Amino acid sequence: MRHAFRGGTWLELAQRGIGWIVRGAAWLALPLSLLLFAQWPLREVVQAYSREANDLAQILFALYVSVAVTAATRAGRHLATDAFAHRYGVRTRRILARAGALCVLLPWAGFVLATAAPMIAQSVAQAEGFPETFNRGYFVIKLAVGMLGVLVAAQALADALDTSR
Repeated sequence: MRHAFRGGTWLELAQRGIGWIVRGAAWLALPLSLLLFAQWPLREVVQAYSREANDLAQILFALYVSVAVTAATRAGRHLATDAFAHRYGVRTRRILARAGALCVLLPWAGFVLATAAPMIAQSVAQAEGFPETFNRGYFVIKLAVGMLGVLVAAQALADALDTSR
């Protein structure tokens, strides 16, 4: 049964939303690179703000990596299973892809979310700061772990339910 909304199915909406997040996160590479490059001049020339640049770079890197796993999966680059699966028929490959998506969804993403939830909740409640500088924002790195689990789970669910592949 198709549950339609204006513009397509719920599955299409989920795929578009995940795609939007992946495309948006790709832009994090530019400020991340700039911050990493700026650390040396800030430390040696300005003699200030290099630790703050490092803290912000850590946040951007955590957010970037939390989306990168899903981006690689969407691009078909995350796991190189084609070396074995290319000799199977299309139907068998579809079944294996759905089974793999369910294995990612239930044990892996579920484990990440279940084990990280208490750590994330405590860190956010405390507005945890960075250990060296005590600057606020370290909790965003822990939130990125949750974002990783949610995005991987959403992509796995979408892949498992997608009958067009």
